[in-house]
Amino acid sequence: MRTIRVGPVDDIPERGRKVIVDKETEIGVFRIDGEFHAWHNLCPHQGGPVCQGRLYYKVIEPVAADGKVRAMAYDEATTHIVCPWHGYEYNVKTGKNHGHPALGLRRVQVQVQNGEVYVIV
Repeated sequence: MRTIRVGPVDDIPERGRKVIVDKETEIGVFRIDGEFHAWHNLCPHQGGPVCQGRLYYKVIEPVAADGKVRAMAYDEATTHIVCPWHGYEYNVKTGKNHGHPALGLRRVQVQVQNGEVYVIV
């Protein structure tokens, strides 16, 4: 296993990310609710660069009794990332895909020491 320096904690703002490349490994490091989460930059669907996708809050579509969507709302407690290739989305904290529970991102261990962020691969 190798420890890779990502950079100072302040380089990744809240709801921000930094994608690093080390040899042939690409890793996305995210800061969500003050915590750091890191994932291999490889969508399990078809290998797209998932960590470079759009971040947004989980979409909630309340459905009325007649089956129609009344409005669209967002769950600001849950942040998702959307793979830019095919739109598969994953919870940034858990790596899980909502629609396909068998699909999930590959976690990378994160450590913060002396104001610096590191990943262990």
